[in-house]
Amino acid sequence: MKLSKSFVPTLKEVPTDAVIPSHILMLRAGMVRMLSAGIYSFLPLGYKVIKRISDIIREEMDAIGGQEFHLPALNPIEIWEQTNRVEAFGDTMFHIKNRDYVLAPTHEEIMTYHAKGVLKSYKELPQIWYQIQTKFRNEPRPRSGVIRGRQFLMKDAYSFDTSFENLDKSYELHDKAYRAIFDRCGINYFVVGASSGAMGGSKSEEFMVKSDAGEDTVAFCESCKYAANVEVATSVVNSVARIDDSKELFEVSTPNIKSIDELCGFLNINENQTAKSRIYIHDEKPVLVLMSGNDEVNETKLESVLGGNVRPGHPEELKDITGADAGSIGPIGFKHRIIADLRLKDGNNLYSGANKNDFHIGGIDMKRDVPNVEYFDLRTIQSGETCTKCGEKLEVFKAIELGHIFKLGTKYSEGLGANFLDENGKENPIVMGSYGIGVERVLACYLEQNHDDNGIVWDKSLAPFQIHLMGLNMKKDSVVEASEKLYKDLQAEGYEVLFDDRSTVQAGFKFNEADLLGMPVHIIVGDKKLAENKVEIKIRKTGERMDVSLDELSSKLKELLA
Repeated sequence: MKLSKSFVPTLKEVPTDAVIPSHILMLRAGMVRMLSAGIYSFLPLGYKVIKRISDIIREEMDAIGGQEFHLPALNPIEIWEQTNRVEAFGDTMFHIKNRDYVLAPTHEEIMTYHAKGVLKSYKELPQIWYQIQTKFRNEPRPRSGVIRGRQFLMKDAYSFDTSFENLDKSYELHDKAYRAIFDRCGINYFVVGASSGAMGGSKSEEFMVKSDAGEDTVAFCESCKYAANVEVATSVVNSVARIDDSKELFEVSTPNIKSIDELCGFLNINENQTAKSRIYIHDEKPVLVLMSGNDEVNETKLESVLGGNVRPGHPEELKDITGADAGSIGPIGFKHRIIADLRLKDGNNLYSGANKNDFHIGGIDMKRDVPNVEYFDLRTIQSGETCTKCGEKLEVFKAIELGHIFKLGTKYSEGLGANFLDENGKENPIVMGSYGIGVERVLACYLEQNHDDNGIVWDKSLAPFQIHLMGLNMKKDSVVEASEKLYKDLQAEGYEVLFDDRSTVQAGFKFNEADLLGMPVHIIVGDKKLAENKVEIKIRKTGERMDVSLDELSSKLKELLA
C-alpha cells in the first residue's frame, strides 16, 4: 500500500480525550476515530489488524470443530423475554423505539432459538457454533477507547451437548483454543475464576490482562498463581474476636456521625468493634446486610446468595424501612431478613446504628441479640490479605477482560424449549456453554503491552504490514526507481508492504511516523546507500540498524521475519 494514496490520518499531538496508551496510539496512528461516546469507526489501518485477529480466532475455532454463523444484531424482544434477560440487562440493553425489537448485547437466546427443534437427537450432538458479530450495550460511562464501548465486535461461541460431562469436554476445548488465540496474538494474559453475571450458569473463567485501564479488579497470588475476579475471590482474614463477657445493650448519642471512621474516632474504639449496616432490596423486600468495620459488600457475592433481583436501597426508602437515614441503621429491632459477613459470626460487644438518627447501640451480641442472622462470605477482599491456597499474600489490581467462558447448563434450553431425545427416547434439555472474546479488546491489550515512547511495536502476527519501506528523497530518479522496484519485488515475494512514497515529506517526519506506526521491519532507501548498492534496515522492536546489500536483502528479510 502506498502512503501517498492511502488514508492513514496520523496525529502529532495526544488527543485530550485519550488517557490510556492503547487509545492514544490508535488515534495517533490513524487506526480509529470516535463517532460518539463509546462508538468508534475503524479506519483502514486499524481494520486490517481487526481482520488479522479475526482470522486467528477463526482458525483456532475451526480447529476444534466450530461452525461459523452470522446472526442478526436486531432481535425480536419476545425471544429475550422468554429467558427473563430483558429485565436482567436492564438499561444496558438498547431498545428500538416501538419496543418490539432490541439490539443484541450477546446471542445465547438466538443460537438456542436456532438449535430448538433442529438438534432433536443425541446423534446430532455435540455441536459448536460461533460468530464474529457486532454487539450493542448501553454503557452509561463508556471509556478507555474501544475497551468499554457501546458498540463492539465480539466472537461468541456456543456448545451444545447431551450431558454436563460432555459439556466439560467442550469447555476444555474452548479453554485450549482461547490460550492458543491469545498466544498467537502475542498477549501476556492470565486466567481467573469469575462470576457468570447476567449470562447465568456455573463454572466461569475470564482471560485477563493486567492494566490500570481495566474495568475489572482481580486478586492474584504470585506464589501459587491463584487468580480470581474480586467478584468471587476469597482470602484468609481473621474473624471478629468474641470477648468472654457480653455487655448489656446500651444506646449512645452520636450526633452527625455517618461513617465507621467517624464513629471509631468519636467513641475511641477499633473498627473491628463495629458492624456496618446496608439496606438492599431483594425481590421488593428489604434485607439488612451487616459488614465488619470498613469491609465493603461484594454485590456479586450478595446476588449469588440471594438470587432474584437485588439492588441497594434508595436514600429516600431507608427511613420508611428502618426509621433512620444511612449511618444510623442497625440490626436491633429490624423486622426483616438479616444477613452478615462471616467475619461477624458470633461476635459480641459490637456497635451499630440504633435505627434512629444520631444514635448508635453498643454491646450487641450477634448470638444473643440477632438470633435469626444468616452468615455468608460477602466481603470484597483487599490487597495484602492471605491466599487461601498457599498462605502467601494476595495482590489486588485492575485488569482488562479479553475473553470469558461459561458453563451455561440448561438455563437457555429450558427457557426456550430446546430439547433432544437421548438413547432411551427420553426428552432432555440441551446442555450449553458460552464463550466470548472481545475482538477490539485483543487489539487494545496488545497495544497496552507493546509500545514505547515513539509508538507501536508490532510483531508479525498482528502487524498491518510486515515491512515499512521509505524512500528518503523521492524527487531523485534513482531513489524513485529503486524504491518502486523494491516495492514490487517485495510484494512478489509475498510480503505486505507499506510504502512511504511521498515526495513532499521530510526524512525526519517519515522516520517518526514509521516508529509511530510500528511495522516490524523498516527498509530505508537513500541515494548515499544506493551508490553502494545497499539499503538500511531497522528492526522496530530493538532499534537495531544494519546496512544490507540489495543482493542479500531477500535472504536477510527471510531471516528477520521467519
